[in-house]
Amino acid sequence: MSFERASILAQRIAGLMPVRRTAFAAVLLAAPALGIVTAFGIAPSTVVDALPRVERVADIPLPEMPPSQAPQAQRFSAQDRVMRGDTLAAILARVGIRDEAALAFLRSDPVGRSIFRQLVPGRTLQAESNERAELLSLRYSPNSATVLEVVRGAEGLSARERAVEARPRVFYRNGTIRSSLFAATDAAGIPDPVAMQIARVFSTDLDFHVDLRKGDTFAVIYEVLYENGEPVGSGRILAAEFVNQGHAYHAVLFEDDEGQDAYYALDGSNRAKAFLRSPVEFSRVSSGFGNRLHPILKNWRAHTGTDFAAPKGTRVLAAADGVVVSAGWRNGYGNTVELRHGGGITTLYAHLSGFANGAKTGARVRQGDPVGFVGATGWATGPHLHYEFKVSGMHQDPMKVALPKATPVPARLAARFAEAARTAETRIAQVRSAPSLRFE
Repeated sequence: MSFERASILAQRIAGLMPVRRTAFAAVLLAAPALGIVTAFGIAPSTVVDALPRVERVADIPLPEMPPSQAPQAQRFSAQDRVMRGDTLAAILARVGIRDEAALAFLRSDPVGRSIFRQLVPGRTLQAESNERAELLSLRYSPNSATVLEVVRGAEGLSARERAVEARPRVFYRNGTIRSSLFAATDAAGIPDPVAMQIARVFSTDLDFHVDLRKGDTFAVIYEVLYENGEPVGSGRILAAEFVNQGHAYHAVLFEDDEGQDAYYALDGSNRAKAFLRSPVEFSRVSSGFGNRLHPILKNWRAHTGTDFAAPKGTRVLAAADGVVVSAGWRNGYGNTVELRHGGGITTLYAHLSGFANGAKTGARVRQGDPVGFVGATGWATGPHLHYEFKVSGMHQDPMKVALPKATPVPARLAARFAEAARTAETRIAQVRSAPSLRFE
């Protein structure tokens, strides 16, 4: 009995198996859907309308929107360097400006006309223009002291001349003499005005025509003046060293308590002499002091000065601090400047092609200031400077007369100078030790 019941139960189970397998599979397939419905469904017997509701009203400030503005006109900035033989029209065309009305204004305006006359090769001209290639502004520095500006305003173009508002940047350079001072400074990237300062600072000890030797070295710390990111001129040498035939010469710029500066050696002695032996940069003696055959009159007569041959336009420098006694035409001397110095000494500079701005009667000049430019005015067969040196009215040979040294550092400033000299010596050593050094 029990066996039969067991057999019948087994058959029933076997008959039900396919149905249960199908149902189980259906349950598995439906499980994700049921899960999703459960996740997003509402619990049974929930009364939705009975939920509490609260209304809240709040003011939310909105940011202020700027009023609509018309698009600003585009400005295009450019700059270019003046090349030899350049014209202002050519420079403006190179920077993309084609504005005949602006050129007409520049030709008619007094300041504008001066730009045409003062285009110096190597100088930089900056300009701005609009999308129509019209001139909006122009800026040009013909020298280290002056800026010529042109600006377009509501009433049109205007031009003005103003002083440079330059800031100095300090540069460090060194070099080695291979052929000449200028070749070495060019190779080191040193501006020509700084090279001239090097020659002038060390001229009391070195004759740069005959004393230079291949392998001589120099190190120099100097300023370059910048305005609006553009160099406008060379400033002062702050410290320098020149090693000639194994002997080192030093120069330190030091300012006294009266604001006057001068160059001194490391021991405090003044690098300058009371008078320059040669008042012309990079020249040679073409005729000495004493009797000679006059080149024009063809007779023997006393030559009361020394002639320095140099190209026309070379600067002529004041041999010492002094006062301009006269500046003008003087018969056979041509254009002449005469200076009065202390101790009954006067100096005379003749055959000039022109006068420097500061060379006016009664004006004070400092040693090394330009007083004129080499020329061939008066009785002269070629460009040169005739230089005379008189003591109590008596002519002396400028190349042989004893020239006293200038005043050393005053005793009251000795401690301050010693500190400046130590700093300069350390900086010069750093410049000297770095091969082919060029940094700022």
